[in-house]
Amino acid sequence: MFIAMNRFKVLKDVTQDFEQRWLTRESYLHELDGFIEFHMLRGPEREDHVLYSSYTLWVSKAHFEAWTRSEQFRISHIRASSDSDKPMTLAHPEFEGFEVIQSIGRMPTAAE
Repeated sequence: MFIAMNRFKVLKDVTQDFEQRWLTRESYLHELDGFIEFHMLRGPEREDHVLYSSYTLWVSKAHFEAWTRSEQFRISHIRASSDSDKPMTLAHPEFEGFEVIQSIGRMPTAAE
């Protein structure tokens, strides 16, 4: 598996706008082979920003790379950059990619 993360340093006065942009945007991830799940995470508040991270889980790095070359990727990123004229972040997102070397899950019990 492969995890793709982007870290966003969001200006404090626009966190609600940032969150609404993500909550209301059209996602095309489900159309791609190898996509497993997506999460948008809100992290710690700092002096000048709030840290957010987007997290996608893919079957493999090759599946993630196919997403970055897809028409769906192009469309979603054009729309994301054109939604607002005012800056929401201190800088461009910081990408981090991880190949999963171990995964431990918990099997649900009959009572769950």
